[in-house]
Amino acid sequence: MNNCLILVDLQNDYFPGGRMELVGIEDAAVNAQVLLNEFRRTKSSIIHIQHISARPDATFFLPETDGARINQLVAPKENETVVVKNFPNSFRNTSLLELLEKEKIGNLVICGAMSHMCIDATTRAAFDLGFSCIVAEDACATKDLFFKDKTIKAADVHASFMAALSAPYARVISTKEIVESRT
Repeated sequence: MNNCLILVDLQNDYFPGGRMELVGIEDAAVNAQVLLNEFRRTKSSIIHIQHISARPDATFFLPETDGARINQLVAPKENETVVVKNFPNSFRNTSLLELLEKEKIGNLVICGAMSHMCIDATTRAAFDLGFSCIVAEDACATKDLFFKDKTIKAADVHASFMAALSAPYARVISTKEIVESRT
């Protein structure tokens, strides 16, 4: 089965100066760029996922804004596919599954943002659809969450979601491990 890199929501609103800055997004994007360059080098499939907010009360990823654009560190080239989504699950109401099936893709490497939202939803959906998944844990980022008057730090949110995905949904490993396994 063929491999495909899925870069989820690495868009300007998540970066410094954006409307929803994430903790560690710049480091995550640098690692995502390493993966992107590796997949380009080996001429492997690459799909960029771009979230465009469709809800009337949305505050970020608004249509036709700079914040909704994919960040320059991982910007798609002309020959690379961009799938636009409106929900956390990258498969919901998109062409993603059809594109993967057409290319006979069986193995996904997933990275991007947010660890607790779109990475989680997309990875679980991919697993349920029969894909073998790897999540590049150091190429994902999230933010602090708040629950019952308690702040859960982004590092703890990220670690909890990576731990939850690590069995049975995905192999959760570093960018370095992914690149080394491809050579």
